[in-house]
Amino acid sequence: MVRYFLKLAYKGTAYHGWQIQENASTVQEELNHKIGVMTGDEVNLVGCGRTDTGVHAREFYAHFDLTVPLHFLEEDFVAKLNSFLSKDIVILGLCQVPKDYHARFSATQRTYKYYISRRKNPFERDFCLEYTGPLDLEAMQEAAGYLQKYTDFTSFSKLHTQTKTNDCVIKEAYWEVQGDKLIFTISADRFLRNMVRAVVGTLMEVGKGKMKPREVEDIINAKDRSRAGYSVPAKGLFLEKVEYPFSLEDAMAKQ
Repeated sequence: MVRYFLKLAYKGTAYHGWQIQENASTVQEELNHKIGVMTGDEVNLVGCGRTDTGVHAREFYAHFDLTVPLHFLEEDFVAKLNSFLSKDIVILGLCQVPKDYHARFSATQRTYKYYISRRKNPFERDFCLEYTGPLDLEAMQEAAGYLQKYTDFTSFSKLHTQTKTNDCVIKEAYWEVQGDKLIFTISADRFLRNMVRAVVGTLMEVGKGKMKPREVEDIINAKDRSRAGYSVPAKGLFLEKVEYPFSLEDAMAKQ
């Protein structure tokens, strides 16, 4: 068996997330099918994580195993695969890797960004939350700072998931203003299902003056999803970056 890593990006609007689900269109399902047709092999991609329905990815990694090395197939595999895939998915790179490289378990850090438009913009409505009401950015920034003090984020997790632990180590969490956009960036070793959207919704409640910044600590300590704010729409959320303890860029550039 030969293992390959794929680097890709996708617009998640038309998909029910990354992971295969019954009677639903997913990114994993399409890639499994298209790569399987091209290689004649049974393909089961393993992604670096699970994005929820409607969430986008600017950078996403997945690995798959083949019984026959790709150099025995088409030399321009990536170009042909891109022409075969839907318009919402693009392959950015491909490389052969050691068999112990794992797209999900080898990843050390993931970074998400959530985009809020402060004015109506019909050209970006699929990629951000439009909110033109008042927001106290200073209070939201203070509230975001408390996230790094804790590891158990049960209060921001979707209920009844199959994860063994709700612990996440958050490396950074902050807001910034770029033109008409308000952007929330959060990096961690792992994320729970629906976590980022629930965090953003809670921080927006702070920004609207509906809770004090320090109340975020009370919410975290409660370990109760009902204490946190609403989940913001998926369309504003992007998986921006995935980091590994090994370099993939140079290997992909040589393909």
